[in-house]
Amino acid sequence: MDTEKQLGFIEEMTSNADDVQERVLAEILTRNADAEYLATKCGLAGATDRGSFRAKVPMVTYEDLAPYIRRIANGDRSPILTGPEHPVTEFFTSSGTSGGERKLIPAVEDEFSRRGQLGGLVKPVINQYVPGLDEGSGLYFHFVKSGTTTPGGLPAQTVLTSLYKSGFFQKLPPGALTSPVAAILCEDAFQSMYAQLLCGLCQRRRVVRVGAVFASGLLRAIGFLRHNWEQLAADVDSGTLTDRVSDPSVREAVAGVLRPDPELANFIRDEGSNNRDGAGIIARLWPNTKYLDTVVTGSMAQYVPTLNHYSGGLPIISMIMMYASSECNIGINLRPMCNPSEVSYTIMPNTAYIEFLPVDSTGDATTASQQLVELANVEVGREYELVVTTYAGLCRYRVGDVLRVTGFHNAAPQVRFVRRSSVVLSIESDKTDEADLQRAVDRAAALLRRRHDGVTMLDYTSRTCTETIPGHYVIYWELLAVEDGSKSMDGDDLLEQCCLEMEEAMNSVYRQSRVADGSIGPLEIRVVRPGTFEELTDYAVSHGASIGQYKVPRRVTAPPVIQLLDSHVVSSHFSPALPHWTPAQMLNSSGEKRSASA
Repeated sequence: MDTEKQLGFIEEMTSNADDVQERVLAEILTRNADAEYLATKCGLAGATDRGSFRAKVPMVTYEDLAPYIRRIANGDRSPILTGPEHPVTEFFTSSGTSGGERKLIPAVEDEFSRRGQLGGLVKPVINQYVPGLDEGSGLYFHFVKSGTTTPGGLPAQTVLTSLYKSGFFQKLPPGALTSPVAAILCEDAFQSMYAQLLCGLCQRRRVVRVGAVFASGLLRAIGFLRHNWEQLAADVDSGTLTDRVSDPSVREAVAGVLRPDPELANFIRDEGSNNRDGAGIIARLWPNTKYLDTVVTGSMAQYVPTLNHYSGGLPIISMIMMYASSECNIGINLRPMCNPSEVSYTIMPNTAYIEFLPVDSTGDATTASQQLVELANVEVGREYELVVTTYAGLCRYRVGDVLRVTGFHNAAPQVRFVRRSSVVLSIESDKTDEADLQRAVDRAAALLRRRHDGVTMLDYTSRTCTETIPGHYVIYWELLAVEDGSKSMDGDDLLEQCCLEMEEAMNSVYRQSRVADGSIGPLEIRVVRPGTFEELTDYAVSHGASIGQYKVPRRVTAPPVIQLLDSHVVSSHFSPALPHWTPAQMLNSSGEKRSASA
């Protein structure tokens, strides 16, 4: 499909959004009509019309579908969520969690053809604004994450890992990316990052866009570069790859790119030794870069100033993943050159059947299925929680994303991501909700009481710190001396152990990011002086909060509040080791999710 036809396809789909949605729902219900969930649990009896669907199929959460998903994961091959001609072939492990562990999102064989159709619309849209992209390559930092296999033999891995391993990804045109596929598929984070950076430097003149899925990942790559420039320059100088990269397939792939280049080596050395703060480093190392391509919406917005610093102000297109989830791809940014804070995604109605659950003025979603609003009937300015019905058997499934409708493109709504419905902290793909955080704090506070019976944790709050790369969680603790507060807590590094205890209690997504991916730094506890949380309350009340209804927020984001807390810090402590994590912890032998303390 050429560019003109692809752009015409967008116009056709969005102009007839409601009709397309009706067709998509009928297709989904037809192909899954014999599935146990629709036929028996919902009693749909093969009906494919909206009226029957709304009347009989309830809105659900992951916990509602978990028994069905567990049966599939354990090897039951009967038509449970999908019809017999479209069995579940793998699971995508969602970065959202349930009971502290990853959710297993069912996928079917034709999943990537649907996702690819939406992904194929990205380049034609960008070409309207940025000419010449076909004349160069993209330097993208892509990484796989460790996966596992369910007891029933189905692969369970992130959707991106599955995409990178798929034939669809490996059929990209030669020269589209500077990174060899072997480097992307290498599970060793150091070897993968080193090889991708080295190949990107060797092809620096061909690079016209630089990106990563998340802004935090792109900044991690720049931090890696600034720590390893001497070895990178040495390899470029000699044309030989360091022994620290030992994977044979990666070495073979890099050998096809790496050649002795003393001039480039000296340039890298100059950048590494003279550019202390890294300002504008992306634009100088890759001088033909037209834009950065990375997600900077939601929790990633906090990284925009740092990206601007390193890039010298290059445009940021929050486009690489469009608007997508483990459940399905949803929308595309039709204004790629807009300010990152103004990014809205136009929902493409052919990807899934999409409904919206209104969020009231308190930020809570209603719970009755009859309150669900169809795609074409949402109101501009309102916030909704996303509810999807997918080809892979999820029906009226609450994704957990809260969106604000910003307008329409033709008859299709445009939405801005606001937040995850219950997430408190997030650095990259991790999502820690208030229950996760409370469980971790309780576990660390119990250790404190056991090891030092004269001190207890009085109150706490938290934030993410992105001043360092990788970012990390900061937990503010106010301690209360209940007996002999003079007893030292530093002799046995008790507060450092409390940091590690919190990390051990975090969900497996967080622990994988710490252990296998290195995308999150050690958790930090900052102890604040007595009376700090009283001052926090006074500050909130002086700015309009009700003293009778005020409760300490478990996450703080306002700069004045963060400044108040940091000005009261009396000591800072970091986790001294990595928490325990192995790929096997995604699932235990029965296919059930482990507890957070496993």
